[in-house]
Amino acid sequence: MWRFRALYVMMAPALIWFIIYRYAPMGGLLIAFKDYNFVDGIFGSPWADPWYKYFQQFFQSPYFSQLLSNTAIISVLKMFWGTVPSIFVALLFYECRILWLRKWVQTLSYMPHFMSWVIIFGISAAFLAPSTGLLNRWLGAIDIGPIAFLTSNDWFQTILVGTDAWKDLGWGAIIYFAAMMGIDQQLYEAARVDGASRLRQIWHITLPGILTVIVMLFILKLGNVLEAGFEHVYVFISPQVYPTGDIIDTWVYRTGLEDLNFALASAVGMFKSVIGLVLVLAANRLARRWGGQLW
Repeated sequence: MWRFRALYVMMAPALIWFIIYRYAPMGGLLIAFKDYNFVDGIFGSPWADPWYKYFQQFFQSPYFSQLLSNTAIISVLKMFWGTVPSIFVALLFYECRILWLRKWVQTLSYMPHFMSWVIIFGISAAFLAPSTGLLNRWLGAIDIGPIAFLTSNDWFQTILVGTDAWKDLGWGAIIYFAAMMGIDQQLYEAARVDGASRLRQIWHITLPGILTVIVMLFILKLGNVLEAGFEHVYVFISPQVYPTGDIIDTWVYRTGLEDLNFALASAVGMFKSVIGLVLVLAANRLARRWGGQLW
């Protein structure tokens, strides 16, 4: 043990960070089972009667099915459109033989990742606003519209998924591109000798070569399947699109935190965490068939 002391010292800050900010706050889950109030604190507040009072309150809420379906639909769509286009862009980078062009496009593609959702909402409004948006002006020129994209229940989920895919398109491609760079080049040389086309090389060498990375990232995303992106939705949402855009996190923020109902907010957070844990365990077990399990 003493021989590896330098490694332990380097690992210590990360362990301390996890203990303080990840494990210690788990004690706050106790609030989900108590009638919490500020005066008595967590340990002095009385236990809820019954103990599942706030879970029951959430499950029996008239908005429960709507919130759950909105959250699941938006999250699954984000997972799909946040993965497939990134793999496609990474393939384009990998197949591009003009080095300066590849670097230039890479830089442009991952720049949106560093923008805040407020800025992206401003850009979206500039394009999609009913009266002044560029897209509606173009549609008006061909006698279509105007369409209130940002306040339309028919368009709101599409706008959310589209802006999320655009923001992280280049950033996600970096991971897959790095995995492709690690593939043994002798496999491609052998394929070329056998007369394989570029598409066959991609299908039989490149995609199988990054399959483990794809499965691993899918498992990690599956753990957050009920995390549809609070900041993103909260910036874009308005009362007109609550039927299709209101997710669990935004509802908890309004009814739990703005009304100081911390017990309800904790119960919903615990429910989401348990669902995420179950899905990660199930996906990891299933992923063993492709050799992409995390543990």
